[in-house]
Amino acid sequence: MKKTTLLLVILGLLILFVADLATAQTPAAANFQYVGVAKCKLCHNSPNKGAQFKIWSESEHAQAYTVLTSVESKKIAKTKSVADPQKDDKCLKCHVTGHGQPATMFDAAFKIEDGIGCETCHGPGSVYKNMKTMKDLYAGTQDAKAVGFMIPKEADCKKCHNLESPTYKEFKFAEAWKKIAHNIPK
Repeated sequence: MKKTTLLLVILGLLILFVADLATAQTPAAANFQYVGVAKCKLCHNSPNKGAQFKIWSESEHAQAYTVLTSVESKKIAKTKSVADPQKDDKCLKCHVTGHGQPATMFDAAFKIEDGIGCETCHGPGSVYKNMKTMKDLYAGTQDAKAVGFMIPKEADCKKCHNLESPTYKEFKFAEAWKKIAHNIPK
């Protein structure tokens, strides 16, 4: 009987240990925050570095929140029983960076009005926003996951560009990517 009890206790502890591993975060993960596009603009605006901010600001992503005030958006909202598209989760989940995340994940500088900003695709920037970390990322000497940096994949885009969207048009990743490509020149 004692061996059985001991085995059950060990099995229980093992299950708890494995569960902890599955949900473990990097030490910085609890501190990742969305800082907003203004912070990204500081370094990603000059033409010699690729003008990423300019490319974003001229994209539909930059207007994702604002477009919810349009006559067309309000018309669509009405058909979906949505009173105000700028306040409804059904709309905001794809029109605002980080929507649905806890308030603690947003820096005071973050603005909902920026729509779908850099951090939707690249992850909350509070840890990787500094120049040294970015240089280390590009040099390959910094683990991207450890600082919350992501390289978006087609599946990330399809979280919003899918049949659930009331304005869905066939999503062609390669074509869409060309419209928003913003690499840092070598």
